[in-house]
Amino acid sequence: MQRIRRFPATFALIGITVLVFAAQWLGQSLLGADVVLYYGAKINERLAAGEAWRLVTPVFLHAGLLHIGVNMYSLYALGPAVERFFGRGRFLVVYLLAGTSGVLLSLVMSPSPSVGASGAIFGLLGALAAFLYLHRATFGQLGAMQLRQLVFVALINLGLGLSPGIDNWGHVGGLLAGAGLAWFIGPRFVTHMLPDGRPRLVDQRPKQQVSVRLAMAVLAVAGLSILAMMNARGA
Repeated sequence: MQRIRRFPATFALIGITVLVFAAQWLGQSLLGADVVLYYGAKINERLAAGEAWRLVTPVFLHAGLLHIGVNMYSLYALGPAVERFFGRGRFLVVYLLAGTSGVLLSLVMSPSPSVGASGAIFGLLGALAAFLYLHRATFGQLGAMQLRQLVFVALINLGLGLSPGIDNWGHVGGLLAGAGLAWFIGPRFVTHMLPDGRPRLVDQRPKQQVSVRLAMAVLAVAGLSILAMMNARGA
């Protein structure tokens, strides 16, 4: 319970995703078809027809128990680190915009339907890696070691994503968006010494700058989404 109170956004996303999966299972059991998956998956033809919600809903849908299990474990392992440094607001922004960006790149590069939170999770991975790189002087050798581990994990998973049936374009889109968002709106910490001699990290990025840049990022993703959907319509 203490971990849930410390990282409410991470566990809220896990809870919502599990509830959506339960709705998928219920639809399959009662109706004989996964209607939630059908109406929410990334399907290029439906996006071309104007169903823009499919840029977001695939992030909360999964193709099976193993699929959601792996993704929710990854979110459980990675989410608290990002939420801790970015705060719950920016953490949620990174997760949702990275997930949407993954769906967007998949729309442009892949004709296959897809679902899953992995693009958003790759976004968290990219955001944390970029954050550690930007703060390499602050975190020293420990931060450098964690950054190397994150890069290794990203490369391994991108390699595994080359297997048939995996939407690696979604992974790449999420990873790049997460790293870019960390650079663009992520925290910029400096170390301040407290009166008792203990160090404290203080975010020096102005809140107004974060708000303006966040609006710019949302508009950029929205604009690219419109262009991609128009392009899919003409394909």
